[in-house]
Amino acid sequence: MASSALPTRRFGRTGIAMPVLSLGGMRFQQSWTDLAAEAITGESQRLLGDTLSRAVEAGLHHVETARHYGSSERQLGWALPESPDASRILQTKVPPQADPEAFEAELEISLERLQVQRVDLLAIHGINRHDHLEQTIRSGGCLDVVRRWQEQGRIGHVGFSTHGEPELIVDAIETDCFDYVNLHWYFIRQDNEPAIAAAHRHDMGVFIISPTDKGGHLHTPGPRLRALTSPLHPIVFNDLFCLRDPRVHTISVGASSPDDLRLHLDAVALLNQADALITPIEHRLHQAAREVLGDAWMDSWQQGLPPWQDTPGELNLPLLLWLHNLVEAWDLEGFVKARYGLLGRGGHWFPGSNADPLDATVTETDLMAVLQDSPWREQIPGILRRLRDRAGGERQERLSSA
Repeated sequence: MASSALPTRRFGRTGIAMPVLSLGGMRFQQSWTDLAAEAITGESQRLLGDTLSRAVEAGLHHVETARHYGSSERQLGWALPESPDASRILQTKVPPQADPEAFEAELEISLERLQVQRVDLLAIHGINRHDHLEQTIRSGGCLDVVRRWQEQGRIGHVGFSTHGEPELIVDAIETDCFDYVNLHWYFIRQDNEPAIAAAHRHDMGVFIISPTDKGGHLHTPGPRLRALTSPLHPIVFNDLFCLRDPRVHTISVGASSPDDLRLHLDAVALLNQADALITPIEHRLHQAAREVLGDAWMDSWQQGLPPWQDTPGELNLPLLLWLHNLVEAWDLEGFVKARYGLLGRGGHWFPGSNADPLDATVTETDLMAVLQDSPWREQIPGILRRLRDRAGGERQERLSSA
């Protein structure tokens, strides 16, 4: 099958010519449970195969998955030979562990499920805390296993993926142990800018993960967001926002079917017009937020907020107030409900608590005591209650337990 050509960017010091769109394996597998082979249905495998085939045809040569994406590795292992691609760049991700032998056992399972002898890219999956970084880079740790596999020709380049705080990501980058990074950065969430800058300084590949889903559930946008990003679909706007930055080398397309590729390919076709197309939309979105929330709030809402570890009930105030902004300014209700529901239930992937403990185990007096440095001290309890009323009530669990 002849494939279309996508623009490529040098993936940092790996030297790989990386297509600007990557096929993420998170959404088009059958199950988030690591199913036995006989449990995979023919219908599910056909859907995965059709999605992979369409991606190859469209030039998405980079395919990435993870050890704990349920049945993804097994199903891809069956499908990859059916959609051959001489330019394929294969990545999987394995979480760090305190026991390097356990980490290596997971690596073995990954390559066995993928039915390959080698992966081009391996990410240490979920360096979300400093102890994860230590488990990885210490003498005798996970990275020593990776180096041995590299010497054996079983792994090409090593990177890391993260949901961690910007300071942690920068610390990991500054070790200079990694060739690339998978991280979150898109229009609604730009706090990882210092990490993007650090990766650029270290000539690392930069792979933006989940820009459509974690970027605001852009696959199911509401009418207000559609109007604000018109004439572009929100997915097209957000893709262009990310790819406009030359420090970004590729973004993930989290497809659940072949049709999910279309809008991302539309965005790539508009890349040479990115600035002209997205600048007025950015202005419109910022203006809408200020009209709803007020200039004073937008300029100072982050000031004086304690980290979740230092807040009664571990309420994650910076994140909760960010969700308040998103739902009030742009009506990102589906995304906000999902994200609110994960707080406190997603382990180190989604740390801290939502606002449910307020008025239950956490009193308003407790909360006010840690908000002495916030100019919005008096208003924040009411904001949290309104957010809870609008976004609460839908318990969420992280899809992968790793």
